[in-house]
Amino acid sequence: MNGTTEVNTPARAVLSMLPCFLFLYVNGVMLFALLRKPLLLESSRYILFGHLLLTDSLQLVVTMLLYLFAVTMVRMVSYVCIFVTLFATITVKMSPLNLAVMSLERYVAICFPLRHADIATSRRMGVAIAVMWSVASLESFIQLFLFVSLENISFTLPRFCNKNSVLRLEIYTTLNKAFTIISFVLVSMIIIYTYIAIMQTVKSASSNVCKARKAHKTVLLHLLQLCLCLTSTLFNTINSNGPSNINPAMAARLRYGLFLALIIFPKCLSPLIYGLRDRTFRHVFKYYFTFGFRTTDKTFPES
Repeated sequence: MNGTTEVNTPARAVLSMLPCFLFLYVNGVMLFALLRKPLLLESSRYILFGHLLLTDSLQLVVTMLLYLFAVTMVRMVSYVCIFVTLFATITVKMSPLNLAVMSLERYVAICFPLRHADIATSRRMGVAIAVMWSVASLESFIQLFLFVSLENISFTLPRFCNKNSVLRLEIYTTLNKAFTIISFVLVSMIIIYTYIAIMQTVKSASSNVCKARKAHKTVLLHLLQLCLCLTSTLFNTINSNGPSNINPAMAARLRYGLFLALIIFPKCLSPLIYGLRDRTFRHVFKYYFTFGFRTTDKTFPES
């Protein structure tokens, strides 16, 4: 216990968050770049990309807070913990849903180009985002309802805030596994279907082949992003089933390594690759990321 306390001092905990702050800054710059270019936000594609950045950034912030609470052994009341952890669960489930809608948007753009402007309007993107939040929140609302119905007790957590310490009944674990499996299976089916449909369009297209090929590569990238999202689900499994007889200091370093590798890196790598791959957005992002020193085009800051 003393070794754990020594490793997990507040100063070291904050220093360990430096890579997370860097990635959060990158996401923040990408969001700022989108907001500074209203013309980009008129496109359904960039609306969904901006929403992906927002939800991933929210997940990073909540995850960092939970990690800091854990390593500094901050104790809290059960009701506070359950709201924080359930919100974190919602943000985790938002990423794959957002990727599915982004793939559908590219599918409509390539397979039904004449109807794309009528289908993928800004208003419908707003409705799609509202539906995504509702679907992602469903499991958390059910778990909160079950907690209030079955337990409804307020207690101070003996160690630190995590989902398993406050939602202790087996029904919560079963519910989480069911929703996670259903979500990733449905999202995978949507992305794979849109990829195959766009591939067939690429083969049969006689015009605008370049755009179609770029779209099928984009959907393939969404499949890669989905795999990165899956890695975050491995963290709790490995962390909870890890060896308990190793040195506390080594255990803390191992948890931090898993935290970076399975949660932080995938969440930052996914939107960064997607954003830098887009030629239009790449120039805007580079301008703001380097404070305007890496480009001579002064039109980017204009709204």
